[in-house]
Amino acid sequence: MGSDGSAMNDDQAFIDRRHAGRVLASRLANYSNRDDVIVLALPRGGVPVAYEVASALAAPMDVFLVRKLGTPGHRELAMGAIATGGVRVLNEDVVRWYGISEAAIERVVREEQEELARRELAYRGDRQPPDLANRIVILIDDGLATGSTMRAAAHAVRAQRPARVIVAVPVGAPQTCGELAAIVDEVICANTPEPFSAVGQWYVNFDQTTDDEVRELLRKSAATPQAHR
Repeated sequence: MGSDGSAMNDDQAFIDRRHAGRVLASRLANYSNRDDVIVLALPRGGVPVAYEVASALAAPMDVFLVRKLGTPGHRELAMGAIATGGVRVLNEDVVRWYGISEAAIERVVREEQEELARRELAYRGDRQPPDLANRIVILIDDGLATGSTMRAAAHAVRAQRPARVIVAVPVGAPQTCGELAAIVDEVICANTPEPFSAVGQWYVNFDQTTDDEVRELLRKSAATPQAHR
C-alpha cells in the first residue's frame, strides 16, 4: 500500500525502511494490542522496519541474529546462513554447483560465528534474549531475495516452540515468499514485484543501517510501556 493507503504498484519504491515499516504494519493490524506477540528484527536493515511495526502493533521488539554464509570466491552469493542457537541452513544446490568442501564451509561458518557473537554483544549487551515459547513471533527484514537468511531465522525460532511464526517483509521475490510459506505459519510480503532483481531497488533511500541506529531503536522500543509486557 502507498503512504496514502492506496495499493502499491510494482514500480513504486518505499521512501526508506521506516516508511516501509509503516506500510507493512498496516498488513499486520490483526496482531495489534496482543500480549502474546513479539516482533523480531533481522539486523541491521530489518530493525528500522520492525521498529515501525512494533510501534503500530503496541508490541515488544528485539533483534534476532542471523549471518549469511557467503560462497568462497563469490561472497555475495549465499550458500546458507547461521542463526543464534547454533542453527545452520545450507543451500545444497549452491554447495553442489560450486563443489564447496565441508572444510571450506566450516571456515566460513567460524568467521560468521565470530561476527554473530560480536553483534549479540553490541546490540544486546548482557540482556538475555526473549523467551519465545508459546508466543506469536513476527520475523521482519527489509526484504527477501534468496531467503536463506530468513529461512535460518525461521528454523531457529521454531526450535524455541512459539505458538506461531510469521515472516513479514515490505518487499520480496515472489518465488521466495512462496517457498517460505512452506516452513512458517504465515508469510506477508507487502509487495512482490516481477521482475524482482534486488531488495535495494525498491527503496529510494537504502543506506546501510548502522550499529548505533540499531541500538537507538532498540532503546526507544524498550522505553515504551508495551515493551515491558
